[in-house]
Amino acid sequence: MKHLFFLVIAGFLAFTVSAQPGGGGFQRQTPEQRVAAIHAKLDSAFKLPAEDLAKIDTALTVLYTKQDERMKEIFASGERPDRETMIAERKKYSDAREEILKAILTEEQYGIWKDKIEPSMRPQRPMGGGGQGGGNN
Repeated sequence: MKHLFFLVIAGFLAFTVSAQPGGGGFQRQTPEQRVAAIHAKLDSAFKLPAEDLAKIDTALTVLYTKQDERMKEIFASGERPDRETMIAERKKYSDAREEILKAILTEEQYGIWKDKIEPSMRPQRPMGGGGQGGGNN
Protein backbone atom coordinates (compact mmCIF):
# COMPACT_ATOMS: atom_id res chain seq x y z
CA MET A 1 0.00 0.00 0.00
CA LYS A 2 2.85 2.38 0.83
CA HIS A 3 4.43 1.67 -2.55
CA LEU A 4 1.24 2.63 -4.36
CA PHE A 5 0.99 5.84 -2.33
CA PHE A 6 4.58 6.83 -3.18
CA LEU A 7 4.07 6.00 -6.85
CA VAL A 8 0.98 8.21 -6.98
CA ILE A 9 2.81 11.08 -5.23
CA ALA A 10 5.88 10.70 -7.49
CA GLY A 11 3.66 10.70 -10.59
CA PHE A 12 1.80 13.76 -9.39
CA LEU A 13 5.05 15.64 -8.71
CA ALA A 14 6.50 14.69 -12.10
CA PHE A 15 3.33 15.91 -13.82
CA THR A 16 3.26 19.15 -11.81
CA VAL A 17 6.89 20.01 -12.58
CA SER A 18 6.55 19.26 -16.29
CA ALA A 19 3.36 21.33 -16.51
CA GLN A 20 5.03 24.47 -15.13
CA PRO A 21 5.78 27.21 -17.66
CA GLY A 22 9.42 26.93 -18.55
CA GLY A 23 9.65 23.74 -16.49
CA GLY A 24 11.13 21.76 -19.35
CA GLY A 25 13.24 24.60 -20.67
CA PHE A 26 12.36 27.00 -23.44
CA GLN A 27 12.18 25.46 -26.89
CA ARG A 28 12.39 28.06 -29.63
CA GLN A 29 9.96 27.51 -32.47
CA THR A 30 11.33 26.55 -35.86
CA PRO A 31 10.94 29.01 -38.75
CA GLU A 32 8.22 26.75 -40.15
CA GLN A 33 6.30 26.80 -36.87
CA ARG A 34 6.50 30.60 -36.64
CA VAL A 35 5.34 30.95 -40.25
CA ALA A 36 2.48 28.50 -39.69
CA ALA A 37 1.27 30.52 -36.69
CA ILE A 38 1.27 33.77 -38.69
CA HIS A 39 -0.32 32.01 -41.67
CA ALA A 40 -3.15 30.71 -39.50
CA LYS A 41 -3.80 34.10 -37.90
CA LEU A 42 -3.76 35.98 -41.22
CA ASP A 43 -5.95 33.39 -42.94
CA SER A 44 -8.42 33.41 -40.08
CA ALA A 45 -8.58 37.21 -39.85
CA PHE A 46 -8.52 38.19 -43.52
CA LYS A 47 -9.18 35.14 -45.72
CA LEU A 48 -6.35 36.21 -48.03
CA PRO A 49 -6.01 34.63 -51.47
CA ALA A 50 -3.86 31.49 -51.48
CA GLU A 51 -1.20 33.15 -53.66
CA ASP A 52 -0.82 36.02 -51.16
CA LEU A 53 -0.50 33.60 -48.26
CA ALA A 54 2.07 31.59 -50.24
CA LYS A 55 4.13 34.76 -50.87
CA ILE A 56 4.04 35.63 -47.17
CA ASP A 57 4.92 32.05 -46.17
CA THR A 58 7.90 31.91 -48.52
CA ALA A 59 9.26 35.32 -47.56
CA LEU A 60 8.84 34.73 -43.83
CA THR A 61 10.41 31.26 -44.00
CA VAL A 62 13.50 32.75 -45.67
CA LEU A 63 13.57 35.62 -43.17
CA TYR A 64 13.17 33.43 -40.07
CA THR A 65 15.76 30.95 -41.34
CA LYS A 66 18.26 33.80 -41.79
CA GLN A 67 17.37 35.12 -38.35
CA ASP A 68 17.99 31.73 -36.74
CA GLU A 69 21.33 31.42 -38.55
CA ARG A 70 22.33 34.90 -37.37
CA MET A 71 21.39 34.11 -33.77
CA LYS A 72 23.50 30.94 -33.93
CA GLU A 73 26.44 33.02 -35.18
CA ILE A 74 26.03 35.52 -32.37
CA PHE A 75 25.92 32.84 -29.68
CA ALA A 76 28.63 30.66 -31.26
CA SER A 77 31.36 32.75 -29.69
CA GLY A 78 30.39 31.40 -26.30
CA GLU A 79 30.11 34.90 -24.89
CA ARG A 80 26.78 36.41 -24.02
CA PRO A 81 26.03 39.23 -26.48
CA ASP A 82 25.27 42.65 -25.07
CA ARG A 83 21.67 43.80 -24.81
CA GLU A 84 21.99 46.54 -27.43
CA THR A 85 23.29 44.08 -30.03
CA MET A 86 20.39 41.73 -29.44
CA ILE A 87 17.83 44.55 -29.56
CA ALA A 88 19.30 45.80 -32.85
CA GLU A 89 19.29 42.31 -34.39
CA ARG A 90 15.70 41.61 -33.35
CA LYS A 91 14.58 45.00 -34.64
CA LYS A 92 16.24 44.38 -38.00
CA TYR A 93 14.29 41.16 -38.51
CA SER A 94 11.08 42.56 -37.06
CA ASP A 95 11.27 45.52 -39.46
CA ALA A 96 11.87 43.14 -42.38
CA ARG A 97 8.82 41.08 -41.38
CA GLU A 98 6.71 44.23 -41.24
CA GLU A 99 7.83 45.24 -44.75
CA ILE A 100 6.85 41.79 -46.06
CA LEU A 101 3.39 42.12 -44.53
CA LYS A 102 2.93 45.74 -45.66
CA ALA A 103 3.66 44.69 -49.23
CA ILE A 104 0.71 42.28 -49.28
CA LEU A 105 -1.83 43.45 -46.71
CA THR A 106 -4.04 46.47 -47.27
CA GLU A 107 -3.48 49.46 -45.00
CA GLU A 108 -6.57 48.49 -42.98
CA GLN A 109 -5.46 44.86 -42.66
CA TYR A 110 -1.98 45.93 -41.62
CA GLY A 111 -3.48 48.17 -38.93
CA ILE A 112 -5.46 45.22 -37.58
CA TRP A 113 -2.28 43.09 -37.68
CA LYS A 114 -0.34 45.68 -35.64
CA ASP A 115 -3.08 46.51 -33.16
CA LYS A 116 -4.73 43.16 -32.51
CA ILE A 117 -3.04 40.13 -34.07
CA GLU A 118 0.66 40.77 -33.52
CA PRO A 119 0.30 41.54 -29.78
CA SER A 120 -1.64 38.31 -29.29
CA MET A 121 1.23 36.32 -30.80
CA ARG A 122 3.93 37.48 -28.39
CA PRO A 123 5.08 34.79 -26.00
CA GLN A 124 3.49 35.20 -22.60
CA ARG A 125 5.81 35.18 -19.63
CA PRO A 126 4.85 33.16 -16.58
CA MET A 127 3.17 35.12 -13.80
CA GLY A 128 5.79 36.58 -11.47
CA GLY A 129 8.47 35.18 -13.76
CA GLY A 130 12.07 36.10 -13.88
CA GLY A 131 12.21 38.57 -11.02
CA GLN A 132 12.47 41.44 -13.45
CA GLY A 133 11.05 44.81 -12.51
CA GLY A 134 7.74 45.90 -11.15
CA GLY A 135 7.64 44.02 -7.86
CA ASN A 136 7.10 45.39 -4.39
CA ASN A 137 10.27 44.25 -2.73
